[in-house]
Amino acid sequence: MHHRLHLLAISVALGLAACTSVPVAKTGAPTQPALTAQTLNSGGVMPAEQARVHFDHAELHFTIDPAGQSIDASATLSFTAKSATDVLLLDLDRNLPIGGIALDDQPLAATRWSNPDGRLRIALPAPLASGGKVRVTIRYGGKPHVAKKAPWDGGFVWSHTADGQPWIASAVEGEGCDLFWPCIDHPQGEPDLVDTYVTVPKTLAAPGNGVLIGITEEGDRHTYHWRAKHPDTYAIAINVGPFDVLKADYPSRYGNTIPLEFWYLRGQEAQAKELFAGFPRMLDFFEQEIGPYPFGDEKMGVVETPYLGMEHQTLNAYGNDYKQDGYGFDRLLQHEFAHEWFGNQMTNADWDDMWLHEGFGTYMQPLYSQYLNGDADYFSWVHGLRLMLSNARPIVSGSSKTEEQVYDEKTGPGQDIYNKGALMLHTLRQLIGDKDFFESTRRLVYGRPDPKPGNFSPRYATTDEYIAIVDKVTGRDLHWFFDVYLHDAALPRLDMHHDGDTLALHWVTEHGKPFPMPVEVQVGEAVHTVPMTQGEGRLQVPAGSLLIVDPHSKLLRQLPHIDAFRQWMKQQRKAKSATH
Repeated sequence: MHHRLHLLAISVALGLAACTSVPVAKTGAPTQPALTAQTLNSGGVMPAEQARVHFDHAELHFTIDPAGQSIDASATLSFTAKSATDVLLLDLDRNLPIGGIALDDQPLAATRWSNPDGRLRIALPAPLASGGKVRVTIRYGGKPHVAKKAPWDGGFVWSHTADGQPWIASAVEGEGCDLFWPCIDHPQGEPDLVDTYVTVPKTLAAPGNGVLIGITEEGDRHTYHWRAKHPDTYAIAINVGPFDVLKADYPSRYGNTIPLEFWYLRGQEAQAKELFAGFPRMLDFFEQEIGPYPFGDEKMGVVETPYLGMEHQTLNAYGNDYKQDGYGFDRLLQHEFAHEWFGNQMTNADWDDMWLHEGFGTYMQPLYSQYLNGDADYFSWVHGLRLMLSNARPIVSGSSKTEEQVYDEKTGPGQDIYNKGALMLHTLRQLIGDKDFFESTRRLVYGRPDPKPGNFSPRYATTDEYIAIVDKVTGRDLHWFFDVYLHDAALPRLDMHHDGDTLALHWVTEHGKPFPMPVEVQVGEAVHTVPMTQGEGRLQVPAGSLLIVDPHSKLLRQLPHIDAFRQWMKQQRKAKSATH
C-alpha cells in the first residue's frame, strides 16, 4: 500500500518536522504465508458472477485474541440476485481457513465450495432467479495477514501501548476487505448495511463503524455491536485498545445534531482534548463549502491507531501523534475526514477514478487553510503540492484498474492522483469561479445541488460523470481542460516570445491537443486577460514595462524553476544513497 506516502512527502516539501512520540511498543510482523495475487489485488473488472448480485447485508462477528494474534470469525451475508445466477463468488484470503459454510441456515457440503486462490466460489444447490434472495454464513478464522508497515501495506497491526496493553487495528485499503472478511473486493461491492460484533477482553474497548447498538458481557469479555449504512468495503475496520472516549454533540447548520467521538489512548487526555476541540470548526468548514456531513445520523468518529491514518467510515484512523505544523490544524486528520465526502459518500466506480477521492481530499487542506487563515497559507499549500508532481503518467487511463495499478509509482500515476488532482482543481476553480466550482462539487458528491439530511444516499461516480456535471453547471464544454490535465502525463507548457512591443503566447500540450486556457498578464499595474483562442494570444507590452505572466498563480503548467528544483532534489537523494 503506497498512498500514505503523500502525507509524509508533503511534510518534507513544506519543510516540516517528522518527529514522533507515540507511546507505543510495536510488534514486528511475524513470518506468515504469502498472499496470492488474487488477494493482493483489489478492484479491476468486476467478475460477471459478482455483478449479478446486490449486497444487502453483512453480519460480521469477530472474537479477537490479542495474545495469539488471531481471530475467530463468522460472516452472514445476504444478497439479492439482479439477474439469474447459480453461484456466489466472494473474496477471502485463503490463509484464513474456512470451518464451514451454510446457505439459508442449511449446511453446505465441502464439495460445493472452493477457495484455492482467495476467490471463494460457492455453488448454489439450485439456480437463483432474478429478484431471489440468498443468505450465506461462513465460519472461518486464524491469523489474519499482518501489515509490515501499515498503511503502506494492508493487514492487521498487533501493537502494544507503552505499558504493555494490546493496541490493535486493521488497515486494508490497498489489498482490500478480503484480508479479514469475505466480501466483494471492488469499489462497487458496498453492502447496504453492516452489523459488526467485536468481542475483546473487558480491559479493552472496540470502537467501530457507525452507531453503537450495544455492549454485551460474558465472563471476562464483552462484545461491541456496531451498525453502519453503505460503508466502503475497505472502510470497515477493527480497532481494539485501552481507549477512553471524548463525546460531544454538534448542532449542524442543516438543523440536525451530529454526535462527535474521539477514542484515544489513556494518558493522552490533554492532547486529545485539544485535537477534539477542533472537530466542530472542521465539520462546519465541510458543511459550509461542500454540504451536509453524510453520516450525521451515525457519528463523526476518530480513533487513535498504531499507524498513520485511514479514512474508515465514521471512525477515521488517526496516528499523527498530535503534530503541529504551523497551519493551525492537523493535516492528517483533516485529509482523512475529507474522505467522508470524497470516498465514503461519493465512491469511485473504479480505481481508475481514484483521483476523485484523493485529488479532492488533498485539495481540502489548502481550502481549509484559506478558510482558517487566508490566502498566504492557501498558496503555501499549493506551492508545496506543486513541488511534488512527477507527471510521469496520466492520472486517468480510461480503462478499469486495480488499486495496485493506480498507486504504483513505476507504472501508474501514483502520488499524482493526490497532488496533480488537487492542483487541477485549483486551476479549475480559478477558471469557472467559486459558485460553479462548489456547485459542481456538491452535485458530484450528493448527485444533486440541494443536499439536505435525508434527501441523499451514498453514490458511485466516475471521471466522465464529473466532467459532464461541470459542463452542465457552467454551460460550457470544458472537455479540453480535463483531457489535457487528466489524460496527458505532461503538463501544458506556455511558450512566450517578444516581437518588439508584442508578447506572443502559445500553449503546447503533450499530444497537440487544443488548450484554449485564458492567461492573465500583468503589465505595469494593470492585469489583462488574454483569451488564448486556438491556444494562442498576443498582448502589447511597452519596452521596459513590469511584466508578470499569471500573477495570481492560477495556472497549472510547466515551470522551469520547479523542474530544476526537482532535478536537484533527485541528485541530492542519489548522492546521499551513494554514501550509505
